[in-house]
Amino acid sequence: MGVNEKPRILPVVWLFLAVVAMAALHGLGSEKHYLPSPWNWLGLAPAILGTWMAAISARAFTKAETGLLPFDDATALVTGGFYRFTRNPMYLGMVLALAGLAIVLACLPVWLPVIGFALVIHHVFILREERFMEQVFGEAYVSYTQRVRRWL
Repeated sequence: MGVNEKPRILPVVWLFLAVVAMAALHGLGSEKHYLPSPWNWLGLAPAILGTWMAAISARAFTKAETGLLPFDDATALVTGGFYRFTRNPMYLGMVLALAGLAIVLACLPVWLPVIGFALVIHHVFILREERFMEQVFGEAYVSYTQRVRRWL
């Protein structure tokens, strides 16, 4: 897949598939939970934080009037808000939301889709998007990558 070629399956679809896989694994899993109720509900905190982070970060793209979907026309380099701390706050937010759900479900097998999602996002999207952004924004993007980490 080329640097500018749009992926057939968008990150939000991968997110949905991960949630479905988590539900299936939880349903098939044993009744043993590593975190008893009500402690498992602490997973709501990262789930809510991740969802909020992804939404706020997507809104920053909308405000900057630049492409929101991977490999859409990039007209602005967004570096404010959560982008001051991570180059991928939307993806990080999605991973946090999935991790929060995994904590709520409190069943070890449900962590497999979380890990799978993070790997797909990293290899199918982030690495290619970085090359794409460097092509579009040049030295400004390279300088940004030297100041801000990819994930955290």
